[in-house]
Amino acid sequence: MKLNNTQPLVSINIPVYKCEKYIERCLISVKNQTYKNIEIILINDCTPDDSVALINQFIINNPELDIKLIHHKENSGLSVVRNRAIEESSGKYIYMLDSDDYITNNCIEKLIANSEKYNCEITVSESICEYENTGERKQLFKIKSHKDLITGNQEIFSSFVKGYWPVIGPNKLYLKKFIDENNLKFIKKLYSQDELWAFHCAEKLESISFIRDITYIYYMNDASTIFNKKKINFENHQTIVEWFTKSYNKSNDKERQRLIRMKLINFKKLTLQMQYKSLKNDIDYWKTNYKRLKKAPSLTLADYISKDFSKEQKKENLLLNLPVNIGFKIFKKRYEG
Repeated sequence: MKLNNTQPLVSINIPVYKCEKYIERCLISVKNQTYKNIEIILINDCTPDDSVALINQFIINNPELDIKLIHHKENSGLSVVRNRAIEESSGKYIYMLDSDDYITNNCIEKLIANSEKYNCEITVSESICEYENTGERKQLFKIKSHKDLITGNQEIFSSFVKGYWPVIGPNKLYLKKFIDENNLKFIKKLYSQDELWAFHCAEKLESISFIRDITYIYYMNDASTIFNKKKINFENHQTIVEWFTKSYNKSNDKERQRLIRMKLINFKKLTLQMQYKSLKNDIDYWKTNYKRLKKAPSLTLADYISKDFSKEQKKENLLLNLPVNIGFKIFKKRYEG
């Protein structure tokens, strides 16, 4: 797309790996943007299918588009791909788009308008999940913030912990300067780390804005991670808890530590629920991870006395810190009704 110097450049980052069924639709949705000052950064992570051939044909057919296709010499994983795409981006803003998903025609236009209006570091819009097998659409990752703009890191971090916006890396417009100046990186060898990336962003953010329009279609196909969680995913969850714990131990801010304890209750609970659902027959592994999660920061006696935590949070924290066999029996009874 021909550059227009009166409008900020947006770098759209797209990972390429086993996406031959979806990559053309993804690229067409970028081509059809009403906002034209865009560059497309594609990182080929040694995909074994015909994705690259399809991309090359798309480049030939659309010479007016500013497209950069970069090839990795070896498969390095999504974290390395995301970091490389950020490094290769020239735009004032970065937008992450997964290759099996697609965006509405006015996606970038709406996000840019909001980001420029509020001069904010991240702008988030709504997404919708589309199921490949049925065509059904559902909103699973909703924005819950009642504010259109949140400023100040303490309020932003508190809002993040309370789940006021989706943690997924895509469908956010990032100010590249914010990423660069805070040296934000995706952690190597972590496969499911949207939660950790969002956490690290929230630790540094001073401004985030929201728009209520759906601009991103999250395509739920049979290969989607959400349907195919394996042991590696839950090992990743353990690693994420370790990163949360590092931040907790580094902080001298009592309020920040309180919020991390709150975050850990929800994250540990969700991890155990997802693991049981995905690996129901591996009870020993569930018990192992229950024991490992107990090592992370938990509510203090003062927390139980205070009004900072709800009765439900206090109850969940207690249930996450029982002797392992008792914890499993109670969890199984609760989960299976």
